[in-house]
Amino acid sequence: MSKTIAILLARLIFGAVFAMAMSFKFMDIQSTAIYIAAAGFPFPLFLAWIAAFFELALTLAFLTGAFFSEASFLAGIYVVFLAFAFHGPSHWSGNQAEFGFFVDHFTFLAGLLFAAVHGPGNALVVKARSPLMAR
Repeated sequence: MSKTIAILLARLIFGAVFAMAMSFKFMDIQSTAIYIAAAGFPFPLFLAWIAAFFELALTLAFLTGAFFSEASFLAGIYVVFLAFAFHGPSHWSGNQAEFGFFVDHFTFLAGLLFAAVHGPGNALVVKARSPLMAR
C-alpha cells in the first residue's frame, strides 16, 4: 500500500511540475518566446508553442500513466536540454544561483530516469502500450 501511495504521489508531483510550466507558457506565450529568444534560439514563438504542447503531453502521461516510461525518458532529455540551454556554464558568472538551478535539473533527471525504468505502478493507470518500451 505504501509503495502504491509513493508512486501515485511521485506521478502527481511530476504532473504538477509540468502542468505549472505548461500553464505559465499558455498564459503568456509571448514572454516565453522572449525568454527563448534571449537564449539565442531561432523561431522563439514557434518553439514556445512546441514546449507548451510538449509539457501538456507530459502532464497527461504522468497523471494518467499512459506511455509513462516513454514520457519519463523524454522528459529527462528535455530537462537536461533546459539545464544547459537556460542555466548552463555561460550563466554562472553572472549569477551564482544559476549553478543551483543547473544542478536541480539533474536531481529531477534522476527521478525521471527512475520512473522510466520502474513505470507508473498498477493503480490509476490508463493501459496504453508502446512497442518501444515493451516489458
